[in-house]
Amino acid sequence: MITFKPLTKPLLLVLLTIASAASTALSIGVNYGTLADNLPPPPQVAAFLKQRTYIDRVKLFSPDPALLRAFAGTGIAVTVTAANGDIPALARSPSAASAWVSANLIPFVPATNITRVAVGNEILATGDRVLISLLLRSMRSLSAAISAAGLHIQVSTPHSLGILSVSEPPSSGRFRRGYDRAIIGPILDYHRKTKTPFLINPYPYFGFAPKTLNYALFKPNPGVFDAVTGINYTNMFDAQMDAVYTAMKRLGYGDVDIVVAETGWPSAGDPDQTAVNVENAMSYNGNLIRHVSSGRGTPLMPNRRFETYIFALFNENLKPSTSERNFGLFKPDLTPVYDVGVLREASGGGPTPTTTPTPTPAPKGGKKWCVARGDASAGDLQSNIDYACAHGADCKSIQSGGACYQPDTLLSHASYAMNSYYQISGRNDFDCDFAKTGLITTVDPSTRFCLGRK
Repeated sequence: MITFKPLTKPLLLVLLTIASAASTALSIGVNYGTLADNLPPPPQVAAFLKQRTYIDRVKLFSPDPALLRAFAGTGIAVTVTAANGDIPALARSPSAASAWVSANLIPFVPATNITRVAVGNEILATGDRVLISLLLRSMRSLSAAISAAGLHIQVSTPHSLGILSVSEPPSSGRFRRGYDRAIIGPILDYHRKTKTPFLINPYPYFGFAPKTLNYALFKPNPGVFDAVTGINYTNMFDAQMDAVYTAMKRLGYGDVDIVVAETGWPSAGDPDQTAVNVENAMSYNGNLIRHVSSGRGTPLMPNRRFETYIFALFNENLKPSTSERNFGLFKPDLTPVYDVGVLREASGGGPTPTTTPTPTPAPKGGKKWCVARGDASAGDLQSNIDYACAHGADCKSIQSGGACYQPDTLLSHASYAMNSYYQISGRNDFDCDFAKTGLITTVDPSTRFCLGRK
């Protein structure tokens, strides 16, 4: 009854290289902005992150002493930002760099786990020729001052995707002409020599069109085919990351590590922003956290776990537009805007549809399975099979002659593929969402859907 699309060589390669082990505990970072007049005191925030969440790293947009002191003793890794306006002095004066270190780092370490300094933010996107020309010099100067102080703290700088002149398809990725070899190449050479990462801010939110919304949100979709590599990309995040990697490799720096310094999706916007809502924000950020924590990497960077910082920790009410004010995972009272599984006492994921039967108590061991809802359409079930099989699910067993080919029904095969994907992704609730067509159960369904081995 089920007709599977033939596995292409690239897809087969992905399936063979994806790790099938269950993911380890969630590890994720956040951007902690403070453009608001109603946020809780920094010590309360630091204690909340340490005690109540899986968030183990934060990126600050300034070396605010109150923020740096708040994270003392928590062990949370802190990235602190040197302002754009600091760049000329840092670049031109070693004494200014030493003074910056003395004022903004030495008083706080080692109690506060400062691991990185971000010099400026998206400097190349400013178009400021002075700042752009001095950026690398300021990074080198600050790095030298940090070393002279006996500290081991990385120095880098975040970039927007605007540094790319071409990003689609990913195999065509290249940096902007004029910046590629004169500016970005030397920065990448610095990163290679200092063993520091290239910081990038990929935002599918800024790159989607109505027809690519599911592609941007990690939801089941037909994918976007790259004819050069033969890879069918099923999410925009991977495509953006691989475009950056291709551009780096084109300059000879494919070995430099990449950190996702910012990415996110707002939960509220203006009336004409129909794709800006809680459901889509939860889908993007929840799926992103699962994806980057899985260790699968991207098609061109397989088996990599990307250090990632969600934008942002809080909704910030002093920002100019509705969407900018609503990028936060949490409200100022520390309650979640929506649940993406980062709270320690929560199992994570989206709400269970009200029509879903209440599961019976879990069997010994607390096992859970993911199955397809009985009212899901045939089209949705097939899309779920395609998506799960392209993202590491064990689908050989449900092909003709496979151990779980019987019962030969779309519902059975979809449930098997969805559950396989759910198990290898860490068993977070959002891993069984499948656009509201998945259902988590604590009753072993193996007799119906041959899921017992999973």
